[in-house]
Amino acid sequence: MEQALDKGLKAALAKFTAGLSPIALTSAYSDWAMHLASAPGKRLELLEKAGKKTWRLANHAAHCIGNPDSSDTCITPLPQDRRFKDESWQKWPYNLMYQSFLLNQQWWHNATTSVEGVTQQHENVVEFASRQILDVFSPSNYALTNPEVLQQTAQQGGMNLFRGWQNFIEDFSRASSGQRPVGSEDFAVGRNMATTPGKVVFRNDLMELIQYAPTTDKIHPEPILIVPAWIMKYYILDLSEHNSLVRYLTAQGFTVFMISWKNPDADDRDLGMDDYVSSGVMDALDAVEAIGNGQKIHAVGYCLGGTLMSIAAAAMARDGDARLQSLTLLATQIDFTEAGELMLFIDESQLSLLEDLMWDQGYLDTTQMAGAFQLLRSNDLIWSRVVHDYLMGERTPMNDLMAWNADATRMPYRMHSEYLRQLFLNNDLAEGRYRVADSPIAISDIRVPVFLVGTERDHVAPWESVYKFNLLSDTDVTFVLTSGGHNAGIVSEPGHAHRHYRVREKDSDASYTDPDRWMQETSPVDGSWWPVLSTWVAERSGEKAAPPALGAKAKGYAPLCDAPGSYVFQA
Repeated sequence: MEQALDKGLKAALAKFTAGLSPIALTSAYSDWAMHLASAPGKRLELLEKAGKKTWRLANHAAHCIGNPDSSDTCITPLPQDRRFKDESWQKWPYNLMYQSFLLNQQWWHNATTSVEGVTQQHENVVEFASRQILDVFSPSNYALTNPEVLQQTAQQGGMNLFRGWQNFIEDFSRASSGQRPVGSEDFAVGRNMATTPGKVVFRNDLMELIQYAPTTDKIHPEPILIVPAWIMKYYILDLSEHNSLVRYLTAQGFTVFMISWKNPDADDRDLGMDDYVSSGVMDALDAVEAIGNGQKIHAVGYCLGGTLMSIAAAAMARDGDARLQSLTLLATQIDFTEAGELMLFIDESQLSLLEDLMWDQGYLDTTQMAGAFQLLRSNDLIWSRVVHDYLMGERTPMNDLMAWNADATRMPYRMHSEYLRQLFLNNDLAEGRYRVADSPIAISDIRVPVFLVGTERDHVAPWESVYKFNLLSDTDVTFVLTSGGHNAGIVSEPGHAHRHYRVREKDSDASYTDPDRWMQETSPVDGSWWPVLSTWVAERSGEKAAPPALGAKAKGYAPLCDAPGSYVFQA
């Protein structure tokens, strides 16, 4: 009863704070504040910097008064900061407003970093939280201090604000009732997304396995099994006809299988990582092997699905299971020590609160995950939308990737707790402590060739973190670094404008090259990386022959229904 009381109280608190631990934040700020209070030299340095910045701003203000049309600045925004790109920000008094904001932001960065004695985790949390607070007060976020909004208001007689208010009411109403964002109704699974023809050839309580119909007269004998992340619906790899990786691979002469995960509910609270390995990956491999007449399998994993596939591959290597022909990992982390700003939300206090929230619900809800990911890119995902949709009164047209992003899934209590603790917090997989079937596994046991993909602007799985697979593996690795972010960099079909990639192969006995040197020594190539993957897999496949049938009824894998199946429709 006492434990239930504690967990219930913390679960209620977690719902109020969107799953963020106030104790973790208080601890970080206390660590920073006490060390700063005991560092008079650092405080003098900050006082000196404040004086210099004030003097710079005063000189800039005087210059602007005498030269109102001057485009000179006293501080330049960071390359990724696009809030003040418009020429109207260079005019008085808006130039002074945004320059003052940037100087203040820079000072707070100096204040929250390089304080001796503060743990790196606490420093990162304080710097991040302070940046989020400062961003609230950016002059770009308010109609009276944003010259772009003022111009639109004058030109449209205030109709932009009227439309913006309507947009806000509509968004608030949809969010309150659990509806998807405006425009997502134009994109529907089975109608104009996830339309590649195929059959569900296996189903259990955790996943459906889809086999896609061949589109060529002959295909390579080795099938491809794709394991997507369970945090979102599988069809990011089968979006529209023009940008479907599944459709592209079938057109290149491959038999493609895809796992479609069930959207868990409270009854699935006790599903763990071992269940996702055994009832997910291993059951799928059994089915693919049977339907593919015993051919070896090209395994592909995306994001968390790649981590899961790596765990399964390491366990198979440990147990002498040689069914894999190759392993492809897309935006996948194995070592989580440098997992980007997502690690700000991973410590004992934070995980304890999150576990109590999931204990109460039985799962982690979609909205509780979305908040953390939006905070990682608040300028792009929160404040830019406030300005664009509510102050400018405009709507960004919905596209298939945005519609998919709104179709999130839940995660079971036990599985998500194990994943966060064993992989993120303890880094067990990279350090040889992760256990499958009560025995430890090692990534170095994987000896099949690996095709590894990172994306340049990934805020979920930074490419330098993905690249760390090279430190843990003892096999041939072909590493591709592609333009774009975590999702858009993977959905990078041939013909997509402004795309490029870098690629280099490393033999198992080659010496290690660090990420910075790898980047300097590897030239970019314009275009999509998909053909590189197709060629790489084809080179490790046999001669093309007649395609297999859809399913194998005699072996217990009769087709159950048409793709995309039923699990993908679970809300």
